[in-house]
Amino acid sequence: MRLSLTLSTYLGRQYAFWLASAFCALMGIALLFDLVEMMRRASGKEDATMAVILQMSLFKLPHLAESILPFTVLFGAMFAFWRLANANEIVVARSAGVSIWQFLFPAMICTLGVGIFQITIFNPFSAVMLSKFESIEAKYLKRTTSMLAVSRNGLWLRQSDAGGQAVIHALRVSKEEMKLHDVIVFMFEGSDKFVGRIDAETAQLKVGYWDIRDGWISTPNRAAHKIAKYELPSDLTLTKIQESFASPETMSFWDLPDFIDELEAAGFSGHRHRLHLHSLVALPVLLCAMVLVAAAFTVHINRRSGAFFALIGGVVISFLLYILGDVVYALGLSTNVPTQLAAWTPAGVTMMIGLALLLHLEDG
Repeated sequence: MRLSLTLSTYLGRQYAFWLASAFCALMGIALLFDLVEMMRRASGKEDATMAVILQMSLFKLPHLAESILPFTVLFGAMFAFWRLANANEIVVARSAGVSIWQFLFPAMICTLGVGIFQITIFNPFSAVMLSKFESIEAKYLKRTTSMLAVSRNGLWLRQSDAGGQAVIHALRVSKEEMKLHDVIVFMFEGSDKFVGRIDAETAQLKVGYWDIRDGWISTPNRAAHKIAKYELPSDLTLTKIQESFASPETMSFWDLPDFIDELEAAGFSGHRHRLHLHSLVALPVLLCAMVLVAAAFTVHINRRSGAFFALIGGVVISFLLYILGDVVYALGLSTNVPTQLAAWTPAGVTMMIGLALLLHLEDG
């Protein structure tokens, strides 16, 4: 039997309503918990007022929405299918010759659209908001001052201390020994008073300083003179520099490929950003897999035990998928498993679980 447009529209509308309801409920819970966590972190910091905390939570909210989207789809689908099963609408549709796959088709199309919308439109918005959140967090909570940026023209690094700051530019870097090549250093007293410039062949990061070799130093009131070695004080470490990169979550889906190329051209690893990019691409598949899992737990339930069974099943599946996703992602970050495998494993495993359960219930 071919699924009618009227029935498809009705099923899609029911699913969309419960998906939106689950989204609003989970977002409210997430915002509440995040506000509590922000207030805990801001305790003892006079500059971090309640207005700042609320602003930070609102900027972080789109990123939280991305994080909980798979579970939003899971619970939204479970509530929708449970409501249809409780009203015997699934039984009526099945008796009319509608297969489970036809029944799920409107929800799958709606979910696929949500996934595509999330990575192409919502993700760039979420990245901008998260970037603003991290800027405010660095200012009021972490109080960090070192910043690093990578462009097609090389690497830019800013470090500061009580006496002033230095802006370092290098065309390329040897990541293993943190050695910069073709270096220019602009030195400032305070925030804007220029006090000197160094042009050097190399600058290598040591414990507590930059070891600058074979360069020229220029100051406003003195002619440029050659230096064989110069030690520029620094509290940076390789770990701090790597952490100064823009986190993958603050990069738009559209900007990630170019940023990865620029990062690798500068001599740094783009593995973390590439893993995030593949995870975004795999998201629509993961969301559709969540619909299959939800259907397996709800389309065959009865009125008495249905709600309890669906709730327990949803909680268990959510917990297991959360653990699986974190473990595989951590393995991917440590390069113990290939990037594509780490990114696609949660979606692939969830899809196979959902298909296996439905095939067993339908044809087993």
